[in-house]
Amino acid sequence: MKKLLLPLAGALLIISGLSGCQSTELVSGLPKPSVVTESTAADSSGEPGATSENSEADGQIQSTEQSVTVESTAEDSGTPEQRAAEILSGMTAAEKAGQVILARYPGENALSEAQKYHLGGYVMFGVDFRGSTPEEITAEIAEIQSASKLRMLFAADEEGGTVVRISKYPQYRAEPFPAQAEVLSQGLDAVSSEAQEISGLMSSLGLNMNLAPVCDLPRSETDFIYDRAFSTDPQQTSLAVGAAVESYGRSGLICALKHFPGYGNNLDTHTGISIDERPLSEITELDLEPFRAGISAGAPVVMVSHNIVNCIDDSLPGSLSGKMYAFLREQGFTGAAMTDDLSMDAVGEYSGENAAAVTALKAGADLLCCTDYASAAEALTAAVESGEIPEERIDEAVTRVLLMKLTYGIIE
Repeated sequence: MKKLLLPLAGALLIISGLSGCQSTELVSGLPKPSVVTESTAADSSGEPGATSENSEADGQIQSTEQSVTVESTAEDSGTPEQRAAEILSGMTAAEKAGQVILARYPGENALSEAQKYHLGGYVMFGVDFRGSTPEEITAEIAEIQSASKLRMLFAADEEGGTVVRISKYPQYRAEPFPAQAEVLSQGLDAVSSEAQEISGLMSSLGLNMNLAPVCDLPRSETDFIYDRAFSTDPQQTSLAVGAAVESYGRSGLICALKHFPGYGNNLDTHTGISIDERPLSEITELDLEPFRAGISAGAPVVMVSHNIVNCIDDSLPGSLSGKMYAFLREQGFTGAAMTDDLSMDAVGEYSGENAAAVTALKAGADLLCCTDYASAAEALTAAVESGEIPEERIDEAVTRVLLMKLTYGIIE
């Protein structure tokens, strides 16, 4: 597929002070989709509240700092990067803080909450679809979008198999989408077709983002992530991820690679901290391959897991670690880096969700998956206003979110 590159290098407009192991030549992580549906108007793989630079191989990744300064004015808003800068220049601290939050959908108060906290998007779960018809969901999302100052991301986990938020209910699809491995067993064309069908269903309802595909590489059938993965084979998984990402791109739906840098044989972070003891050489040679394939295919989002990966940072969950985000950028990714759900127990054991939101943004996250979005928005706003979160960091994150929305036709 001919890659249609969103000009993210230009999207960050004027780049200054970019340092560390990341190249100053930015590789786009946000391709312009071939199709944008008119209806485009976490991993949160368990329901909310459920318990459900370089170093020597095997050494620790050293921390790097990087800053990107975005100019606050743009006379001509004819290009996405200029338009993003124009929007950014008129935003308050509270609006910037809200724009980087992908909030747990609150139901009937969704419109007022989105306006109150200036939310960048919502992630919806099965309970949000269960008692509604497709027509009701479509109207509900359309009402929120039409009243939003900046139209929002509407996301769900529609991976297939054990994690389906929409197709599990017959009013949306006769049968749930099958697991990724089952689809891959029918060939790469089947992977592309399923991504296209998922895109069609989600877009028809007004959603514009799927928190998929799963890029993790389990080692055996007993591993936590096995039922959600494509395969235990890195080459087959990489091919499948590439095919899925390209299909989502053609369909005009945002997709998210997860869970960087790969679960492997590690434990479920919905229920507590998972310590990853694998050597860096193993992660680099095996687990990163599917993510690299997805990045090369143009994935606009990468979700970072909560695992504590000792060879990268033995003191923090990946989603809160500056070293982990630097490691992600070393893979050539310049799109939006998002956290897994900050309400998950793995983070809760380490810090409160509100503190985690500030820590994650400071570390390098651009999009924060939050169940307690109100407290997170307030904490982020205070941190921006006090200077705890540097202006260039919040502007960089907001710019990446705005550019993604512009690229996928969510905002103009």
